[in-house]
Amino acid sequence: MMDINGAELITRFLEARMDALGASAGVVSGIPGGALLPLYRALADSRLTHVLARHEQGAGFIAQGVARVSGHAGVCLATSGPGLTNTVTAIADAKADSVPLVCLAGQVPRALIGTDAFQEVRTGHIVDSITKASFEVRAAEDLVDLLPEAFRIAESGRPGPVVIELPKDVQTERLRIDSLPALRPATRAPAPDATAIGRAAEMIARAQRPVLYLGGGVTQARAQHLAQAFAERAGLPTTTTLMALGTLPPEHPLGLGMLGLHGARYTNLVLDECDLLIAIGCRFDDRATGRLDRFAPHAEVIHIDADRRELGKLRAPQLAICADAGAALRALIDAVKPQLRADWLARVGTLRREFPLPRPGHDDARKPHGLIAAIAAIADPQAAISTDVGQHQMWVAQSYPFPRGDRWLTSGGLGTMGFGVPAAIGAALANPQAGAVCISGDGSLLMSVQELATLAELQANVKIVVMDNSALGMVRQQQQLFYDSRFAGSLYRHPPSCCAIAESFGVPAIDLGFVRDPAEALRAAFAQPGPMLIRAPIAAEEMVLPVVMPGAANTEAIG
Repeated sequence: MMDINGAELITRFLEARMDALGASAGVVSGIPGGALLPLYRALADSRLTHVLARHEQGAGFIAQGVARVSGHAGVCLATSGPGLTNTVTAIADAKADSVPLVCLAGQVPRALIGTDAFQEVRTGHIVDSITKASFEVRAAEDLVDLLPEAFRIAESGRPGPVVIELPKDVQTERLRIDSLPALRPATRAPAPDATAIGRAAEMIARAQRPVLYLGGGVTQARAQHLAQAFAERAGLPTTTTLMALGTLPPEHPLGLGMLGLHGARYTNLVLDECDLLIAIGCRFDDRATGRLDRFAPHAEVIHIDADRRELGKLRAPQLAICADAGAALRALIDAVKPQLRADWLARVGTLRREFPLPRPGHDDARKPHGLIAAIAAIADPQAAISTDVGQHQMWVAQSYPFPRGDRWLTSGGLGTMGFGVPAAIGAALANPQAGAVCISGDGSLLMSVQELATLAELQANVKIVVMDNSALGMVRQQQQLFYDSRFAGSLYRHPPSCCAIAESFGVPAIDLGFVRDPAEALRAAFAQPGPMLIRAPIAAEEMVLPVVMPGAANTEAIG
């Protein structure tokens, strides 16, 4: 019989989870505050690794980095009031990108709830639309069931965030239990219906111009090898969303790269000609489809997703299958017959030659595409690659030869600036030997610049490459193309020194603008142990091309 309080129950449960799943499950990130101090007292006596973030949003993204690399739910801590509200963006980001996350949020003592007490907010009301579930704990004994259930929900089906609200006095309330609550395995999506798989195989066999369209659900299911095997068996040209990059190896003959807003013109033209679209683990997002009524207009659609709510939400499929991406791909591999599709693949090859993805300056490390190629040439193939959001994100998506999809970390659904550095920190903690590379922009870096102090304290193996154009580059590009070149609020009049900022936090830095050979300077920087910031000056006039005009079809891209 154990006589413990609520806070001790939480830390001991997390320790048991760490023992079962590995060291990364023992990483918790957060910032202490009054309503959470009992839990921090228990943390002080635990074997868990606490990462002191400098902002609760950073703590949430650090937990995301752990989750995206390990495949298990990340854990972040936030005190009541502003602590919880500061995590909202990271929680919403996890919901948009289906990342398993558990946030333990402090709350004022039970007797003060509803009195507008100091640092009180109504947690459930705030997070209701951006979580899979939220729980308001009102007795320590409730944690015995809620803790394992929260992690099960976060990791089950389509993964996502869960918030547990912990009043301060619940954390100190004592209870007696015979044993710690057992971990509950994640519940997978239902197995694919055999009849539906048979029908899908028939549709694939009949199709003359099929395309396989893969989304982040394939990455979440760790089913990249199955997707490749399926594509090869059925002879399917394969495109991916931003979140599924790396599913097929670089230069795979069936790979079409990323579709949509900044995809290659040939990719979008192939989709325009296809007669069957096999969509797995994707949700027909507007950045992927462009004008939806003109996306793959001649195609029947097979849509497979773990989230039944996505089936038919934006595009009515001829066949909808609710299933885990991995299970569905295994079933399809068994059901389809090998096909070569020589005529269709020849047509795809012609479009690829006539409308290639432009990569100007691909051999010049002072240009965006050349810089990314230089980074890829020296980065550890097992390293996590994170980005923030903006032009640099799209240049990376277009040019980085991702060797594996489960090491690609970016904010896709919510598009959150400030994601890159803390996510890279979490990824490096989960994968310390290979570490992480964060490719960011000067605007995005300033959104989470305080986490450089966290990085310096941890001395984690994170290399940060800042593509600095003294502007909000993507905003400036859109203003030039679509708003009469009226650059309101997109240019920095007094840009700070990224290198000086990094060094002030204790992170060494170099500036490629002052070296003769940037590629060699990059190699030297990456060879140094621990963290490093590398500033790469980029002309503000550089653009991400091609780009689809707002409201236009993907086939109407400019550039």
